[in-house]
Amino acid sequence: MRRSLFSLTLACFAGLLPGLASAVPKSDVSPKWHPTDARGPSVQLGPRPFFLVDDMSNSPLKQQLQACKNRAQFTRTDFSIGHRGAALQFPEHTRESYEAASRTGAGIVECDVTFTKDKELVCRHAQNDLHTTTNILATDLAAKCTQPFTPAVVDASGQVTTPASAECRTSDITLAEFKTLRGKMDAFNPRAKTVAEYLSGTASWRTDLYSGPTSGSLLSHQESIALFKQLGVKMTPELKSASVTMPFDGFTQEAYAQKMIDEYKQAKVPAQRVFAQSFNKADILYWLAHEPAFGKQAVYLDAANRVSDLPDAAELARYKAQGINIVAPPLFALLTTDADGNLVPSQYAKDAKGAGLGIIPWSLERSGILADGNNGFFYQSFDSAIKREGDTMRVLDVLARQVGIRGIFSDWPATVTFYANCMGLK
Repeated sequence: MRRSLFSLTLACFAGLLPGLASAVPKSDVSPKWHPTDARGPSVQLGPRPFFLVDDMSNSPLKQQLQACKNRAQFTRTDFSIGHRGAALQFPEHTRESYEAASRTGAGIVECDVTFTKDKELVCRHAQNDLHTTTNILATDLAAKCTQPFTPAVVDASGQVTTPASAECRTSDITLAEFKTLRGKMDAFNPRAKTVAEYLSGTASWRTDLYSGPTSGSLLSHQESIALFKQLGVKMTPELKSASVTMPFDGFTQEAYAQKMIDEYKQAKVPAQRVFAQSFNKADILYWLAHEPAFGKQAVYLDAANRVSDLPDAAELARYKAQGINIVAPPLFALLTTDADGNLVPSQYAKDAKGAGLGIIPWSLERSGILADGNNGFFYQSFDSAIKREGDTMRVLDVLARQVGIRGIFSDWPATVTFYANCMGLK
């Protein structure tokens, strides 16, 4: 899955049953605050959105956003979607990351869903990322990993000839074993000679301040549902591609897709509060056929790596004809530049809107220091127009007002929450 590949590359270069809720340990599901109404309390944005506005080049948009800086209250918005929680600063898919996403105004929060050896669903971005997103290699469970830690080979000139490696899958361990692990920032050090070195490598524009031994609480899918209900947020689970061959010990892809939806039904979560996602069209079509209340707002993720991989107008029209209502492409699919270097909607954006599809792009706040240039995967089609950190707000504005997206995934929801509140988006 392309997002997994991107995350791995990023790490390398950086060196959702009433009965269940009571059965889950309190420390795993209790938020630090409780919603006071349907939208929750006034949210806490912190300094980053205001920093980004101040960093913008002078423009009518900057003036409009500056006029919002002193408003007394900001509220939660479904336009702001917590990508793996609030992964810019908190270890992804942890209780702490999800709470941070809710605190910073995300109206929808994502649990990527995979499964363990005993076929229990858990929140992880990939089935095979435990070695870079948890402390498993520093525990006795390392012995159960698909591939043990192998140190880097470095030649006499200091060049890495064979990067350090490991592969630890959720399917290598049981749910009980999974719950003993702690989440960390998704990173590894390719030059590592030891496990301790391998587990380091967090990008310089992120932080390990929230990755200590008493944080990074991992959650099962059922626990995430209980937490999200308490936080009052909507839910967007993504059914991840399995690293193991399917069916896995009799567990078919269809059973996997059904089990994910069943856990929302068992927890009495209304279908309209769940935006199930998948990069696998067969999953979307399965939900449309077998769980239409969930399927009608399922999100078909686009795995394009570059503009040439994107579907054309005819293919997008076929999606709509098949019952797909929402597509989720990477940011670069939706923007390009005109002859004067201005950000404008791409042909794909026009075609998707023309086909009657809702659009939810991924992912903002995932590309590091924009002023450095060469901003990689997400900005590849319009990087020439990105000069400074404040340009994040320009990107958001074109996506919202010209492309007409219905929401956006972000690694730091506060940025999107601020913009959405300022512009009156719900």
